[in-house]
Amino acid sequence: MMSHNLVSSPIEFSWITQELSLQRNIRELKSWLPRNPMKLDKEALPDLEETDCYTAPFSRARIHHFTINNKDSFFSNSTRSRIVHHMLQRTKYEDGKSKMGINRLLNNGTYEAAFPPHEGSHKSRHPIKTHGAQNHRHLLYERWARWGMWYKYQPLDLIRRYFGEKIGLYFAWLGWYTGMLIPAALVGLFVFLYGLFTMDSSQVSKEICEANETIMCPMCERNCTLQKLNESCIYAKVTHLFDNGGTVFFAIFMAIWATVFLEFWKRRRAVLTYDWDLIDWEDEEEELRPQFEAKYSQVERVNPITGKPEPFQPFPDKLSRLMVSVSGIFFMISLVLTAVFAVVVYRLVVMEQFASFQWYFIKKYWQFATSGTGVCINFMIIMSLNVVYEKVAYLLTDLEHPRTESEWENSFALKMFLFQFVNLNSSIFYIAFFLGRFAGRPGKYNKLFNRWRLEECHPSGCLIDLCLQMGVIMVLKQMWNNFMELGYPLLQNWWSRRKIKKGGQLLEHKISLPQWEKDWNLQPMNLHGLMDEYLEMVLQFGFTTIFVAAFPLAPLLALLNNIIEIRLDAYKFVTQWRRPMPARATDIGIWYGILEGIGVLAVITNAFVIAITSDYIPRFVYAYKYGPCTDEGYRQEKCLKGYVNSSLSVFDLNELGMGYSGYCRYRDYRAPPWSSAPYEFTLQFWHVLAARLAFIIVFEHLVFGIKSFIAYLIPDMPKDLCDRMRREKYLVQEMMYEAELEHLQRERKKNGKQYHHEWP
Repeated sequence: MMSHNLVSSPIEFSWITQELSLQRNIRELKSWLPRNPMKLDKEALPDLEETDCYTAPFSRARIHHFTINNKDSFFSNSTRSRIVHHMLQRTKYEDGKSKMGINRLLNNGTYEAAFPPHEGSHKSRHPIKTHGAQNHRHLLYERWARWGMWYKYQPLDLIRRYFGEKIGLYFAWLGWYTGMLIPAALVGLFVFLYGLFTMDSSQVSKEICEANETIMCPMCERNCTLQKLNESCIYAKVTHLFDNGGTVFFAIFMAIWATVFLEFWKRRRAVLTYDWDLIDWEDEEEELRPQFEAKYSQVERVNPITGKPEPFQPFPDKLSRLMVSVSGIFFMISLVLTAVFAVVVYRLVVMEQFASFQWYFIKKYWQFATSGTGVCINFMIIMSLNVVYEKVAYLLTDLEHPRTESEWENSFALKMFLFQFVNLNSSIFYIAFFLGRFAGRPGKYNKLFNRWRLEECHPSGCLIDLCLQMGVIMVLKQMWNNFMELGYPLLQNWWSRRKIKKGGQLLEHKISLPQWEKDWNLQPMNLHGLMDEYLEMVLQFGFTTIFVAAFPLAPLLALLNNIIEIRLDAYKFVTQWRRPMPARATDIGIWYGILEGIGVLAVITNAFVIAITSDYIPRFVYAYKYGPCTDEGYRQEKCLKGYVNSSLSVFDLNELGMGYSGYCRYRDYRAPPWSSAPYEFTLQFWHVLAARLAFIIVFEHLVFGIKSFIAYLIPDMPKDLCDRMRREKYLVQEMMYEAELEHLQRERKKNGKQYHHEWP
């Protein structure tokens, strides 16, 4: 017999060991990755299974037309809350005539609060069932509000059933906006990475970094020294990250993106309003605000809708109040501009101090220190003025005496948006379009109050200051908003629980408190409802689109923030706030019009940023008109050779009278001191100016044309949805006709039998 022995080589054994180790690492990596990303776990939401049925507005008189399997669950919990609130609003008290409604009792202090209770605890492992259905609050916490669900779609139907259509639409819009930010963030990241990878090969950066012999003129009056151009090498490379060949493309892309986002949101809203039975729903005639009734109770007119007499605001009174309100708005905007001017003065004053600072790092990078401290001070002023703006906007809106609550909300929202938009963006507009534009030239600088020399742009341009301003404000503001939305309610709720324990009241773990008392210890929803939530996101949309040509990472930062924002808002609504009163709505209200206005402003602003703030147009003109390869075809890096020297003018240092001799360079297109017309604008200056104006006109017309064409191509409602709506309307009419006919036949048979029985 022969025996065969199998012997494995050390190399083969090592290869098998490495393969097993690799498989083990892959399994560990898969265990860390989310399972079924984005997919909604519908099997965990049994109450949301759609049934094949058609719906119609409910009427008790036609109850026989509806299939009611369980009367306790026929209406959702949010609908039941609205019915109860509707009844409480119309319940009369005292004399039973003039005084009516729970709102009046809340306003006069009879009741402290009125709110629908939550459906049990959100953390209960065995949630209490309400009306024969599972505790929706627990489901929302497990499948929506937990941070571990950040990669999942939102259960919009469950949100709508629990909180009502108005809040459901807000989260639907927020989710849609966040999803649409993904392509914008990817393209912006690619533009940034393109600038990063081409940073060292950029001809402009190379020339600045290699300019050892180029002396720049002093950038301040007394304490600044002569510097070589290559000391701006780092600034030039950082500027290239944001100001490169992809800037124009990204600006056009974001303008089109804003249009696509709004147009497809209209389609998404149409689908939601159909699925949520809001297509044929219209706002009922709103009740008058108590303040409006009290103010104009002596003046009445007949309401054209209800046909009943009601208080009326005369046109002269309305016009005068509106003029006072508009004057207040302009006053607050002027206050913002004054604050920006104060920051500008601060920058002019401290730049001399930083230039003579004892710490070498500050002395060397005094421009960065000036910009950085100016941004931080500006941010603190912004957050301080926001508190003032809210109170002023509230007073001005009350001064107008709006007729209904929706009119009051729209007026207040518009004022808050105008105030905060100007507050956030005024300093950015200054840096983008005014910083360094009116500084003058060496030997003839313009001064503020004949004392402080106006600030100049860095030798590598003003775009780095704009990027710094936007980045700091955007990051710090989002951090502050997240703290105020979640951290502040958490602290308040903790303080409330601490007072309860200190007061010797019953603890929840010893004796179960009723749900309404547990909810009483939570924080009420914001006084202005969803206004603060929408305002934060709309302002962020402005940051993402208006100056995106100068800061392509803005969509990425917005995306990361919104991923957190969705779960943060969800956690707040489910666990930290009392349950708000459910309300119906078919759209996001005045905010859609504001978003459209921001989209239009973004096109204009980005056109000016590319043409004026960035160096794209001067480089383009040089490459085609003054570069070394004007007759050989356009190749950017080759044709930009010598651009830096062409963009710098020459000044005679002897004219400064500061003990310097020789020549220095500064950013401008002016004739040298030895020419026949020293320091006059050169022909290249006028070519660049004409190209900038031409670019603005062409860019705006091109982008607006593309936006209008895309808006025309995308219908507001999907075709299949139109067909479904028309068919449903037809079938509902047929079924209601047949049901009514069957009901009449049953009534006739019933009456006939009764008549036949009584005949003898």
